Amino acid sequence: MAPKVSPSCRLVFCLLISAAVLRPGLGWYTVNSAYGDTIVMPCRLDVPQNLMFGKWKYEKPDGSPVFIAFRSSTKKSVQYDDVPEYKDRLSLSENYTLSINNAKISDEKRFVCMLVTEDNVFEAPTLVKVFKQPSKPEIVNQAPYLETEQLKKLGDCISRDSYPEGNITWYRNGKVLHPLVGEVDILFKKEIDPVTQLYTMTSSLEYKTTKADIQMPFTCSVTYYGPSGQKTIHSEQTIFDIYYPTEQVTIQVLPPKNAIKEGDNITLQCLGNGNPPPEEFMFYLPGQPEGIRSSNTYTLTDVRRNATGDYKCSLIDKRSMIASTTITVHYLDLSLNPSGEVTKQIGDALPVSCTISASRNATVVWMKDNIRLRSSPSFSSLHYQDAGNYVCETALQEVEGLKKRESLTLIVEGKPQIKMTKKTDPSGLSKTIICHVEGFPKPAIQWTITGSGSVINQTEESPYINGRYYSKIIISPEENVTLTCTAENQLERTVNSLNVSAISIPEHDEADDISDENREKVNDQAKLIVGIVVGLLLAALVAGVVYWLYMKKSKTASKHVNKDLGNMEENKKLEENNHKTEA
Repeated sequence: MAPKVSPSCRLVFCLLISAAVLRPGLGWYTVNSAYGDTIVMPCRLDVPQNLMFGKWKYEKPDGSPVFIAFRSSTKKSVQYDDVPEYKDRLSLSENYTLSINNAKISDEKRFVCMLVTEDNVFEAPTLVKVFKQPSKPEIVNQAPYLETEQLKKLGDCISRDSYPEGNITWYRNGKVLHPLVGEVDILFKKEIDPVTQLYTMTSSLEYKTTKADIQMPFTCSVTYYGPSGQKTIHSEQTIFDIYYPTEQVTIQVLPPKNAIKEGDNITLQCLGNGNPPPEEFMFYLPGQPEGIRSSNTYTLTDVRRNATGDYKCSLIDKRSMIASTTITVHYLDLSLNPSGEVTKQIGDALPVSCTISASRNATVVWMKDNIRLRSSPSFSSLHYQDAGNYVCETALQEVEGLKKRESLTLIVEGKPQIKMTKKTDPSGLSKTIICHVEGFPKPAIQWTITGSGSVINQTEESPYINGRYYSKIIISPEENVTLTCTAENQLERTVNSLNVSAISIPEHDEADDISDENREKVNDQAKLIVGIVVGLLLAALVAGVVYWLYMKKSKTASKHVNKDLGNMEENKKLEENNHKTEA
């Protein structure tokens, strides 16, 4: 209960005096508000029946009051005092609840609700607290790179517009960083805006990095107090480029290949495992003691077999840190003798050799007229069928694209050779005369009748195969005639004649010339017959030797038998004499 006021006092003067002497009748009451929100302060007093009016004031730091709002209980009118900082921001309700919109830091004061009757003044104080959430922290002024084993500023973590001020914490890979002499140094500072009264917090981090910090995320956070208690906001992660020296160099061949062959272009690439990687190296080639200074690559063009060897590279300033690789340049040489176009005569000998020189074992394939041969060709006596296009081809299976081939075009020439045969038709009405010709180039055949010189044009010719073919005519002569077959090529002209009896005169037919295939069969049969005959002769020889040995042994045995028989007869005569003597 407040002390009584004399009715004779002037109201305003008495109120001021009362405010000065009265003390709150209630304890402290705190209202928390977020920055920019509306502050709502209930009066917390029961309205008396004889209420005259209600007022709100706040207290300055020196304790002096500043009245800001008035409301009469009878007129229901509201008046706001001329206080610039609260102009158009106040609202006083019928139950004397005071609202202040757009809360500011300067609103953080002690406000008092006053209810005045004719004889009393009642007061209820309210303490206002204003909070401002800081901005999301961010890491600024980031170092472009960090170097291992060096204490260097990593960056600044900054958070703005906080009230009250917040606290900043640094993290490495989610773990809190604490100050450590020579390794972690953290400097914190705060600034207050004189107009808004808001704080800006900045924390600078100096950090000594190692290779373990590669790809490690660094973050920071700000911890602050709000209307509902303590909260924390984290920054985005930041990963720093860590510089460290090269500890090892490596050398490799580009582009990567399973095998390198003569004529290839190869590039040597030297790499260091430092960051940033070295940009220059020394390259050492086989047989060259002096190194070649170059970027991290060195190119060799059109390599030859003498480029085989060890290749090395090193750092410019640390030549003891060296790497090496062995390069083998594969090669393949083929020499065919003879090669190109070769013309030989039938029956000639022709040695052929295909010589291979290679870095590895090479496969060799012989082809004749695009057909693979089972073995390399060898000609002790050339035949027409030996002519053709021969190819010796070799390759290294392990080396892609390394193949060589040489060709031999063999031409077998021969002068025309002629053999003529005749055969009577079983009907006895005609005779067939055949002129067999062999030779190369292909001889031209012409038939004539000896004596008259007439040329016979109605002929039938066989295909020209392996230097041979024939021309055939069928005639029914009424008298004996002599036919002439002429074969001619670029080498020679050959003539042969055959007497043909009249159709009415029987004569012995001459067998046709056998073909190459039949000739081979005949040769095979002859070889078989010769083999059988030789086998029989050997068997007979063995049987004769066995029989001779047997007979020799039999004669020896007969001599021994005769001798034994003689001894038996002598013994018999002796026994007879003995009997006679006894008688």
